[in-house]
This record gives sequence, structure tokens and C-alpha cells, in this order.
Amino acid sequence: MTKRLPYTLREKTRHGTIVWYFRVQDGPRTRLPGEYGSEEFMAAYRAALAGEKPQDQAKDDPRSLKWLLSQYRKSSSYLELSPATRRQRDYIFSHVLETSGSAPYSAIKRSHIVEGRERRAKTPSQAGNFLKAMRGLFKWAMESQLVDVDPTDGVKGPKRTKNEGFAAWADDDIAKYYSKWQMGTKERVWIDVLLYTGLRRGDAVLLGRQHIKDGIATIRTEKTGTEVNIPILEPLRRTLEAGPTGDMHFIVGDSGKPLAKESFGNMFRAACNAAGVKKSAHGIRKIAATRAAEAGATVAELEAMFGWSGGGMASLYTKTADRRRLALRGWGNKSGTE
Repeated sequence: MTKRLPYTLREKTRHGTIVWYFRVQDGPRTRLPGEYGSEEFMAAYRAALAGEKPQDQAKDDPRSLKWLLSQYRKSSSYLELSPATRRQRDYIFSHVLETSGSAPYSAIKRSHIVEGRERRAKTPSQAGNFLKAMRGLFKWAMESQLVDVDPTDGVKGPKRTKNEGFAAWADDDIAKYYSKWQMGTKERVWIDVLLYTGLRRGDAVLLGRQHIKDGIATIRTEKTGTEVNIPILEPLRRTLEAGPTGDMHFIVGDSGKPLAKESFGNMFRAACNAAGVKKSAHGIRKIAATRAAEAGATVAELEAMFGWSGGGMASLYTKTADRRRLALRGWGNKSGTE
């Protein structure tokens, strides 16, 4: 939505969470649940607009999974998650509630969690996200002494196939895209912002001149809340000067207005298809990390550059780069032998 709904108030909690209320003039405030514009939000908004009272009389059964989830969403464990993670988990929980919302949460067993994972097994990433969401819920429930047993304990995550994930771009892909989208097009701005910052699309669409000082872009990532510092390299500087861009957002659409990450993802994929590149925005982040690793970036440097933590993801790129360097060096040493 581009225009705010009448009588809606936006507030930020001490945890950094955005919450919405309905209020007419000096009347009472009514909390509007869910993400702004979601079905849950709009249903509550329409009810408040019609003068209906919140459905206090229809309180959730305190023994039900629906009640447990409602309490979890008020907890610091949930509110401290990044906005992107909360949206992802809310989507998963909405499906769980459709099938099991009225079930007693104390009756949920390990077998039920396994069944939920298996129903999503054809898409391992969905199965993995389901398991993470339920683990987060029951870990909090255990800490809050609402359950004695964590039904997710010991449930293994789905096995990922080797070819799963977003395909990394290659130098040939970049060349094909550049050939189609010349300097001075918004599509060229799109790819160079992604390529020379390494940002995820949700952060890339927010990046603008307000983030840059002394040639360094500083932005806190949506997914992890980590602050990253990115030098504006010469190729990106030239692209931004050629535009078109907005002042507060470098990535813009046909009208020059900023784009939501979902809209940008769809439009960027269309631009890739037009250039004959059947890949996604996330794959550019991979080639950016690969180039940095092959240039000798350490694990710590990669984590600082891309907002990672824990060493796992950065190590994957450095190990791959090291293996390539060692292989080429080894073959070079053997070039004069039989």
C-alpha cells in the first residue's frame, strides 16, 4: 500500500518492532495485529472502522496451540527476531494454525513435528524453515515452563541436495546482462548495486544517498540486523551518476519511485530473462562473495562485508577459493612433467 489507511497509527516498540493501532480522534486505541496490509490486519481494521469491539469474548483456549502462538508473538524471543524472519515464521504459523490451531499444544509430539517436516519434504528449504519456526516456539515454551518436553528435540533437518539453492552468476552472465542493459538504464543500476555491494535484495532496495558518507555506505541489514560498511567503488559510482536513481533509493521502477523487494525481485528476473540469463538477484550476491574470496578476503573480512556470522558461510567461500588457487598452483608446478 502506498497510501496510509485513515485512523491508523504507527509506533515502534523498544525492541524495534513496528506496531499499528486504530484510533479516531481522541477515542480509544485498538491494536491491529499482523503485518500492515495483511489479511489479519485488514480484517481487524475493517472491524474497527465498523465500530465493532475487539473479540475479547472469543478468547483463545489457553490450552490450544493458537493461544501458545499468540503468547509467543508477544515475547522478547520473537520480537528480537529480524522483521524478515518474523514475516517468514508468521507465514509458516498461519498454515500450522489452519490445521492444528485448536489442538492442545501439550499434546504435540515429536511425530507431529516429523509429519510437518515430511509434508514439506519436496521443498527442503520450506521443511527447514518449518522446523526452525517450531523449534523457536517450543524453545520459548520450555523456558517459560509452559511445556515439559520440546517435541522438536532430536528432529533432524531435511537433507539438502547438492544442486539446491540459487545458482551463482558467472562472468559470462554479467557480460550478457551488460550487453542488454547499457549504462544509463535503471536495469544497469539494479545489477551494479547488487554486484558492488553484495547486499540482499531487501537491503539493496533501501540503499540511497542518505547511507553514504565519505564514499562509504553504511546500512544495517534487514535479515540479521548487522551493520555493514561498503565502499562505493568506481564502477558503481559511475553507474549511479549515469542513473536513473532516486535520492533516497538508488533502485527505482519505471516511475522513478522506490520498489518493494518482492516487486524488485520480479522486475529484476524479467530483466535477466530479457538478457538471456536465467538466474536471480541472490545469485549475484554469490558471485560477489566468490570474487572477494578469490581476491584473498579472509573469513572475518567476508563476514564484515556480507553481514554473516558464525564463520560457516564465509568459510564455504574461502575454502572453495583456496582449493581453486591450490589446484591451479599445483597444475602449474606439474606443467613440465609427464
